[in-house]
Amino acid sequence: MSHESGKPTEVSASAAVKPGVPVRLSQRVWRLTCANGGLMTGPGTNSYFVGEGDDWALIDPGPASSRHLRALQLAAPGPIRHILVTHTHPDHSPGAVPLRRLTGAELLGRVSAHAEGQDRTFAPDRELGEGDTLRLAAGTTLRVMHTPGHASNHLCYLLESEGLLFTGDHIIQGSTVVIDPPDGDMRAYLASLERLLTEDLTMIAPGHGMLICEPHDALCALIAHRLNRESRVHAALSVHKAQSLAALCEHVYAEVPAVLHGLAERSLLAHLLKLEGDGRAHRRGDLWLAAP
Repeated sequence: MSHESGKPTEVSASAAVKPGVPVRLSQRVWRLTCANGGLMTGPGTNSYFVGEGDDWALIDPGPASSRHLRALQLAAPGPIRHILVTHTHPDHSPGAVPLRRLTGAELLGRVSAHAEGQDRTFAPDRELGEGDTLRLAAGTTLRVMHTPGHASNHLCYLLESEGLLFTGDHIIQGSTVVIDPPDGDMRAYLASLERLLTEDLTMIAPGHGMLICEPHDALCALIAHRLNRESRVHAALSVHKAQSLAALCEHVYAEVPAVLHGLAERSLLAHLLKLEGDGRAHRRGDLWLAAP
């Protein structure tokens, strides 16, 4: 991996992520991927070390897997002083509490507005919010961005010296994420994506998959994809009249394998709730209709 001028150059973008193998991304950044690959996690959950010298932060310790926690300790480029969490879904944060016990590190993040489907062990030493900063050794600074949508407590972290954005599940490589109400919110998700377009970014380090080059292009593509799906939802409501969520999913996600329709229905509901808020759809019991 080349890192001239202190900025990571993505030369491994086409290489497979190898769980359990530490990968140096720049002078200040290492990645270790947990061996928890699957339908929802792709090749596995990425944990990132950020820092220099004797001052390192770990972003997303992953699940409470003793094997992964041991691998993190062995791979650490230096003492882990801070543990940061992007959000509290079970594949990202449960390792935080046991790793804090092992390292004595400060635990930072944000508690979810909804308990269902969250890591209930997560209790940060300090809650983070929009604009907070974590200053590490040698001028290494992480700036916090509150990016709700996939989760109400979702945070992204910008390594300012490199323009490298750690996005957790806000943006992942090779796929889109489920927006699952009530904690997931499509309007908030789109607004958070739009907000990132205003930042000077060079690369995205996602929670799953490889580094993403051309971050603004990736953001625009995600926004376009979601708006196109929203248009398809509204068109299906207009054509098919009153529809249940399951029936509507058959029309809107026809290209998605049926085995994934249960997950697709969650994002479909998020789109419908946004359309309802926009005055373009409404509910009649369990049925959805286009607004007159």
